[in-house]
Amino acid sequence: MAHAAPVRGRTTGGSTRRPDLFGPRAHAIGRWAVPFALGLIYGFWAAEIRRSGGPATAGNLVFAGVTVIVFTVVLAGVLTLGPRLRREPHALLWFAFTGVAFGFLFSQSRESILLAVGLSLLLGIGVGLMCFYWFYTHEDARGHRIT
Repeated sequence: MAHAAPVRGRTTGGSTRRPDLFGPRAHAIGRWAVPFALGLIYGFWAAEIRRSGGPATAGNLVFAGVTVIVFTVVLAGVLTLGPRLRREPHALLWFAFTGVAFGFLFSQSRESILLAVGLSLLLGIGVGLMCFYWFYTHEDARGHRIT
């Protein structure tokens, strides 16, 4: 009978733990790097939709820059504040964030505002329900993660 190879890592009290691939410094950098990377994608996507295939102008680049900054700060706030909330407000926060973010992107296409609001509500409700389900199945009633 073959034996499994031991897991490499630090031992604590006789048990073997897997090593953390990223230390505290990497996690601290990632808390801003990930929202910033997503903000870059979102901001330049919004600017691309807004210019409708026309030439890139200085105003279009300023719009992209402002959108990147606002999206990054709001997403970082959602990622920081959300885990501190109970599951219902946490899901509501994600509902609002995704609905507003999608609505803003869709409104840059100059389509009907009613269509933008309707699609934003549908997407936000879907994300909010999925988040609530996730939090409900992975947290206890006080908001502590179930492992």
